[in-house]
Amino acid sequence: MGINGTDLKKWGNRLSMKNSYRKGWATRYLRESKAELIAAKKTPYMAAGFIIEALTKAQAAIYFSLGDPTFIVPIVNETLYTKQNVDDPILNFLVEIEKTLQQLAQNPTTENEKTLEQVSDIIEYTSEIVELLGSEIS
Repeated sequence: MGINGTDLKKWGNRLSMKNSYRKGWATRYLRESKAELIAAKKTPYMAAGFIIEALTKAQAAIYFSLGDPTFIVPIVNETLYTKQNVDDPILNFLVEIEKTLQQLAQNPTTENEKTLEQVSDIIEYTSEIVELLGSEIS
């Protein structure tokens, strides 16, 4: 699930954030995603719900970084459901987040430690994406 800086810069050049409104929402969702992950680690008996929230908010942070989620969500869903092979690393990453969310929704209590580690990695990658795309705004 690695994303390198060159791929991110391509997206940053093509789909830079247009206004501080989206940047503000992206930053907020990323911050809340990190807080949900911390809550999941501190309260294992409630971790499943916090993990799902953390992923949902990380996903939203990327959506807002790229533009209007209303236009991006259908692209992600179409890619997921048609199982298209796409060379775009951020789109593939968003599809993987969606798959993970669907798996957790079906079976929310599986291996919390492994899931926490996976979600932590996703949030780290999300942070890199949001930072890169957000740096386009002065």
